[in-house]
Amino acid sequence: MHTFLFLPATRLLPRSYSVAGLMLISLLLSGCEIPPPIQKLAGETQGTTYHVSYWSTQTEPSVDTVKKAIDAELQRIDQVLSNYRSDSDIEHFNNTLSTEPQAVNAEIIHLIKEAQAANKASDGCYDLTIKPLFDLWGFKADKLAIPEPAKLAEVLAEVGIKHLEIIDDQQLRKLKPTLRVDLSSIAQGYSVWRITQILEHYNISNYLAEIGGELQVRGTKPEKESWRIALEKPVSNERSLSKVMTINRSTSTSIMTAGTYRHYFDAEGKRYSHILNAKTGKPIEHHTVSVTVIDEDPTRADAWDTALLCMGRTAGIEAANRAGIAALFIEQQEAIFTDYTSTSFDKLIDSKQIIIK
Repeated sequence: MHTFLFLPATRLLPRSYSVAGLMLISLLLSGCEIPPPIQKLAGETQGTTYHVSYWSTQTEPSVDTVKKAIDAELQRIDQVLSNYRSDSDIEHFNNTLSTEPQAVNAEIIHLIKEAQAANKASDGCYDLTIKPLFDLWGFKADKLAIPEPAKLAEVLAEVGIKHLEIIDDQQLRKLKPTLRVDLSSIAQGYSVWRITQILEHYNISNYLAEIGGELQVRGTKPEKESWRIALEKPVSNERSLSKVMTINRSTSTSIMTAGTYRHYFDAEGKRYSHILNAKTGKPIEHHTVSVTVIDEDPTRADAWDTALLCMGRTAGIEAANRAGIAALFIEQQEAIFTDYTSTSFDKLIDSKQIIIK
């Protein structure tokens, strides 16, 4: 998933300005309100990086206070949701080989409910329990291993969110004891939302929060300019920008992108994507290489961008239209890239809430 952000460059005065001219400018500025600076925070989390840009007219809290709160929250989320920590809450659930109800963190239940909705809308293509298939194809070891049909069928029988039962808001039950839940396709969006809740707690209402390219914005820049987001061109052999998106919405807006162009194998003239169809257990084979979803809820957007990418443009647009999801699909055939949009995305464009150039 690759989304990048632009921030305004510092403006420098030409050297030809005289001292008197600088004094005059200083006097003029003293009678005007100087916009507050954009504060920038950064760090590492979830195997990637995070960046936060915000501004406020308040002097409190300090930037250091905000960063400490964000870092502490990201560490807490990691303890609950990370599939790469053997001591996390979700891994404790995965490693308990039982069909008895298990007590789990309410956040896990919340993410599974969101994932169930995307699973249903994608007719089972998107599924949080797909990790054993991912490993079977060699993506875990980063070495392609095309499975034998019998082995694929065996693993596929053990996969399926339908084998996961929500008892209540704090209990889950596996219908198959070996079932494993991987939250990586949705946890990043949720983590972005948690960062924004910290900012909102401190009455910061103008911000851009991003983890690994997944982001959410609210408000404007200090000069009342809209936030601008750059989308990466969905190609594997270069890092370049394809579009710049200006966000003219008053409400919080998340922008999430899923793509096939960074993680794949090429073998015997065929490309195998890391996006697997949970119904077949095989990599997707359609021409959709990128899906960007715009939504007020970054958790929902994070699940839906992967679900729609799994489905591909034709079925994906139908599903997005039924659910009212604003989505941008990019297809590639040879060197030609073509954009397709859902009805809700078109409405954002038509109302000038989203401007793409």
